[in-house]
Amino acid sequence: MTAESTAESPVPSPAEHGSPSLVSSSPRSPAVPSALSLLPPRRRDSGFRMPVRRRPPARPLAPVPLLLADGTAALLGALALAGHRPLLPALLVTFSMLLRPHRPPRRMQGVLDELPTVGARIAVGWLALAGFVAVYAPSDALSAPTLALGLAVQSGAACAGRGLVHRRRRTLLRRHPRAALVIGPADTAQRVAAAVLRHPACGVRPVGVVAAVAEGDDGLPVLTTGQEVQRALIQNGVREVLAVHPSVRREQAPLLRALAESGCVLWELDADSPSYEAREQLAGFSCRRLPLGAARPVGRGKRVLDVTLAGTALLLVGPLLLGCAAVLRLTGGPGVVFRQERIGKDGRPFTLLKLRTHRPRDEHESATRWSVADERGMTWFCRLLRRTSADELLQLWNVVRGDMSLVGPRPERPFFVGQFSQSHPGYAARHRMPAGITGLAQIHGLRGDTSIEDRARFDNAYIDNWSLWQDICILLRTAAALLRPTGS
Repeated sequence: MTAESTAESPVPSPAEHGSPSLVSSSPRSPAVPSALSLLPPRRRDSGFRMPVRRRPPARPLAPVPLLLADGTAALLGALALAGHRPLLPALLVTFSMLLRPHRPPRRMQGVLDELPTVGARIAVGWLALAGFVAVYAPSDALSAPTLALGLAVQSGAACAGRGLVHRRRRTLLRRHPRAALVIGPADTAQRVAAAVLRHPACGVRPVGVVAAVAEGDDGLPVLTTGQEVQRALIQNGVREVLAVHPSVRREQAPLLRALAESGCVLWELDADSPSYEAREQLAGFSCRRLPLGAARPVGRGKRVLDVTLAGTALLLVGPLLLGCAAVLRLTGGPGVVFRQERIGKDGRPFTLLKLRTHRPRDEHESATRWSVADERGMTWFCRLLRRTSADELLQLWNVVRGDMSLVGPRPERPFFVGQFSQSHPGYAARHRMPAGITGLAQIHGLRGDTSIEDRARFDNAYIDNWSLWQDICILLRTAAALLRPTGS
């Protein structure tokens, strides 16, 4: 959990950003500023921007053909076990399917490329079967010729079957290459696009170059606006994006995320000299896949975890909340629950609940003042609630209602979301995931008056690498922090 620390607003006023105030005179303004979308609006000094239009993601390679090839090879290898117990062929097929390579094949995979892996796994399967038989049925122990014959037959059949599958896929890629956009400086992007077009066996067909400035008239058309990129995506069915300069990831991060959100696969190419070990190659260029884009699929397990833990915690701390509310009512008068509009997943506003420890002078202060954690007029009890984060326990009800999650990026007010989204390109991308009471940024000390850039980076790292176990680890570390004498 977090508690705001003492600080004045660390961001400039809206006027200093060259934009009108984003604060409405009413506490629940129905108008949400455009900066609350997953991408902030385009500005001349902040690089390329484009609107997001979601499309169905590109279908991955079907695993069924390779599965059938491996299964058929295992069945053929089992013929070497003729004369043994019927259970042994079944065990061989089971071992072979469990040990088969599960890593997605490379872009231009060949049977020789994967021969060591396939052969080693088949050998392990046969050795495991031989060991199992030697232990539980010594009388049926497999002889060396049987092992050699079975291993040779299955390996040959697996290579032949997988070779046919890979050949078929390469033929389809050559006949129906995937349209691609090349992003980077215009001259470098044009050079890479021309090289890729000279090698149609790559299965990629560049259809345009995305650059901040159009240079020269030769080569592919240069796209410089979001509307041009979006039109190219739709008209050409673009599914691949090639980033050809190291600066692209830093300067065009919002564009890359938008393209990934639209269903494109992102690749980073080293257009000059190879600077990293790459498993993939494209037209001789070292390349690697960029894991940017939409939030990873969040399963029902996260929601089940939220409801279970938040509901249980509410039952346990219910008497404590009632006691705190009674003290606040006696010492501060009516209105013990503080309600404030925050921005959640996909930029949707919701009402966040807290125990009231401070009364803003007006709605404008409530919406635009960065922190009120150490007001001189605050009573000792309110200071205690702030220091222990007990004032935020009411947010458990937000979790139960579905407004928030236990773990996720901390939600912020619309005014500051608009400011930070324009100042920090990665901030708006935090809204791909439901907001949370605690998060990866908070357990690393990023709360109160700390770097917004660092918070956004940690939050996006959490989203890009989300797992249910990561949520559990963050919750355990948050609980450990709460038990320390200094609080959360």
